[in-house]
Amino acid sequence: MNTTESIAYEDQKQYIELVSRGEWTLETVPQIEKVLQRLSFDKKIIWDVSEVKSFDSAGILLFIEYYESFKQSTTVEVIGYTKDQKEMYDLLKESTKGVIPQRKEGFLENLGKSALQLYNDFKDFVAFLGQLFVTLFHAVLKPKNIRFKEIVYHINHSGFNALVIIGLTSFLVGMVIAYQGSVQLAKFGADIFIVDTVSISMVRELGPMMTAIVIAGRSGSAYTAEIGAMKITEEIAAMQTMGFNPYYFLVLPRIFALVIAVPLLIFFSDLLGILGGMVASDMQLGISFSQFIDRLYEVLEVKHYILGMIKGPVFGFVIAAVGCFRGLQVSDNTESIGLHTTASVVNSIFLVIAFDALFSVIYTEFDV
Repeated sequence: MNTTESIAYEDQKQYIELVSRGEWTLETVPQIEKVLQRLSFDKKIIWDVSEVKSFDSAGILLFIEYYESFKQSTTVEVIGYTKDQKEMYDLLKESTKGVIPQRKEGFLENLGKSALQLYNDFKDFVAFLGQLFVTLFHAVLKPKNIRFKEIVYHINHSGFNALVIIGLTSFLVGMVIAYQGSVQLAKFGADIFIVDTVSISMVRELGPMMTAIVIAGRSGSAYTAEIGAMKITEEIAAMQTMGFNPYYFLVLPRIFALVIAVPLLIFFSDLLGILGGMVASDMQLGISFSQFIDRLYEVLEVKHYILGMIKGPVFGFVIAAVGCFRGLQVSDNTESIGLHTTASVVNSIFLVIAFDALFSVIYTEFDV
């Protein structure tokens, strides 16, 4: 049975037993409503109010609201009520009939709430980054506080274990670029330039981008879920009680791991992407592997590789920071884990694309 001070409910085979208890008064209504808002049932409900010690009009009005709400989706049977409760229920039910319409939120109200939520998230993220950089500064001053064992673990978990999906994704992207580009280049007899298209686009843009997106969906979401689960089970609160800094134990190892792992994964992604383009060029245009490699030596300068690789640590930091931040935002219910995990992936991918656009502007301005 799931219980709180005001509500207890148990899922039986044929019905759900819902028990009201304690005081249903103006002072307790906000806390009771928070519990009722999280409840949703698809079976018959037997609502027992026999354990309610005291009530007033606010408590009865709250009962009426959720009784009517539950009745819209299932059958509700109320038991254990007293004569006084029934009389007050009938009186308030009759007096509120047609007087209190269902309130609907307007467009401007929803827009305002969304803007306020965005502002609060931004403010919290800035505070998170401030705490993160302070912890990073202290870690640099005292390297013995850096947890190298955890960093190696997360490099393996977030990096090495992602090689297969990143390699397959990059290989297929390289093949797609080669197939699509060959159709256009063949019209002008410029078949060999497919090597330029595949190699430079993979090394400068698509390799880093595809790697970051896969890592955001795979590892960034995992960071949020892991830290969120620790938040719900109060492990983080226990760490703080014992004097341990969660940023040293949970955040920094994940940040360092992705900052190190993402550039390595980008290098692997570049190789597999170029290999995919090589295979497609041989199949579609008849360009042999040796011809492809010879042309690759001519057109793929080291600067293209360096410019793409510079993005790796930045993308790794952004993904890890957002994943840890959203994990620390998780509240005390499991639904919050799903919501913040989704937000983590969406935020990470958006920031990766935004930073990639910023890099493109900078590279263009410096003509590199």
